[in-house]
Amino acid sequence: MQALRDLQQTQGATLTNEGVPLSFGSDADALKALSTGAVLVDRSHWGLIQMNGRDRLRFLHNQTTNTFTERKPGEGCDTVFVTSTARTIDLATVYVTDDALLMLTSPGQDQRLLDWMDRYIFPADQVSLTNLTGSMAVFSLMGPGSAACLETLGTVLESELPYAHQRRVNVGGLSLRLAAGCGLTVAGYTLLVPAEAAAPVWQQLTETGVTPAGEALWQQLRVQQGRPAPGCELTDDYNPLEAGLWEAISFSKGCYIGQETIARLNTYQGVKQQLWGIRLSGTANPGEAIFAADEKVGLLTSVVDTPEGPRGLGYIRTKAGGAGLEVSIAGTRGTVVDVPFLARGYLTASN
Repeated sequence: MQALRDLQQTQGATLTNEGVPLSFGSDADALKALSTGAVLVDRSHWGLIQMNGRDRLRFLHNQTTNTFTERKPGEGCDTVFVTSTARTIDLATVYVTDDALLMLTSPGQDQRLLDWMDRYIFPADQVSLTNLTGSMAVFSLMGPGSAACLETLGTVLESELPYAHQRRVNVGGLSLRLAAGCGLTVAGYTLLVPAEAAAPVWQQLTETGVTPAGEALWQQLRVQQGRPAPGCELTDDYNPLEAGLWEAISFSKGCYIGQETIARLNTYQGVKQQLWGIRLSGTANPGEAIFAADEKVGLLTSVVDTPEGPRGLGYIRTKAGGAGLEVSIAGTRGTVVDVPFLARGYLTASN
């Protein structure tokens, strides 16, 4: 991956100590391109796990919140790893290929999930796990011009391809896996690229006019759109219903780890707190309490600066209210707002 990092630095990238592009010095241009063109973000520091073996679909079906036993090669979806008491571990995207499952995890969660799943693999299970993190690059191509950029390089996907459905394609003559959806609620794609092809693919995409962006912009967009992250919104303190991850949960499949708790919360409408966006009037720090009037109603979990001012994510008690609620955090005023990544509501068992 060193060739990719060298290329990115020639394009103006500032790297973190871990070698992750933080910014290309043009976040304002990238934000504009996100509305009118295309933006390219390197997510190669995210975890990537490969699962092989004839029992792989059944195994993952029994381990996580979404359904897998009937999924076919070329499909994909988001799913949540939870504890036996339905506390969140990670939100992962799973891609079903002809002979394996590819799981894209949050940064730093790959080994944790490998260890977690290994605990539940019994001698009779035909399942094997391989950590591909670092051996493949992961790019998000985002914005309304994403499809046109790919077409310039000779690649066309079906316009109505469902989220996380994917194909093996050639981009500029280089083989990679291309999936619908970029990890956020904007038009785009996820590219899984062999390490040796990472630099050439990145270069060809940026030569089409795509604007490169780094982790700083991704975090800004993540918070503005409401994607929860481990260590912030996904912790032992919260379950996936509170985290707004309803669309990554099957309420009709059989037993899986944490299923009883999630089913009970859904049946009895027991979600006592929910994740919301918060528009802030000034600075605030994650971990600070959220107040409505003089009553503590929640906890701030993430904060970023945006061109429109600070924005945050936080859990707020369901009975306290939702969008439009006026709050204060360490003397800073805020307004609770909807964010597009999160889903809400109760589903019947037939859904």
